[in-house]
Amino acid sequence: MSSRLDTLRVKIFADGADLDGILAMRANPLIAGFTTNPTLMRRAGVLEYERFARQVLEAVPDRPISFEVFADEPRDMVRQARVIASWGPNVNVKIPVYNTRRKFMGPILRELSESGVTLNVTAVMTLDQVRRISKVLAPAAPAIVSIFAGRIADTGVDPVPLMRFALEILSVRPEVELLWASPRELLNVFQADEVGCHIITATNDVLAKLSLIGRNLDDYSLETVQMFRRDAVAAGYEIAPPGRVATAV
Repeated sequence: MSSRLDTLRVKIFADGADLDGILAMRANPLIAGFTTNPTLMRRAGVLEYERFARQVLEAVPDRPISFEVFADEPRDMVRQARVIASWGPNVNVKIPVYNTRRKFMGPILRELSESGVTLNVTAVMTLDQVRRISKVLAPAAPAIVSIFAGRIADTGVDPVPLMRFALEILSVRPEVELLWASPRELLNVFQADEVGCHIITATNDVLAKLSLIGRNLDDYSLETVQMFRRDAVAAGYEIAPPGRVATAV
């Protein structure tokens, strides 16, 4: 396992909002940063946004962490972004590429990046969006562009060519990093690395599969058969011979 992981150039960020899970991933040297969003926070039962964020920042003061605005009006987004950015030097502020009315957030991306806020532009899914983002970010401003490759794949579209083209578009912005977001399987980590993405963010259930890297597939086949057999026996399943009806256990 270590040989394949040791050659990875892509940085792995853990995506989630479970504090215990974040603490566990903090101890993993493979994890270079963290991301979250309001949906993950709600699912995890987070009730107080800022309190949770400050707990995470206290636990992880040495790696980048992305927190997202949730306002819909551009000026309210700017206000929230400045507050979030003030929570720590390792904070990246997530701004969606659109608001809920499909209005491109270019003007506030420019304003915030010019004022020194480190941005993570999120919910990106098209090359046109990447081009527009690249044009509005302040020169030399560090930022992340998060393309939701997993959601693109969910529509039946292969995200790999799109990610390659996105890297070409952003090549004139060496300070901007491309992030492969919403991966569905561990293979995506190696796809992102091969493409040349700077970052991939993954939930703990995907990252838990890191232990499978390098597994002997013949052994894995046997373990799978053993699992099926073990669960069938534990469930008490029975298939009656012809002419006899199985009785409930």
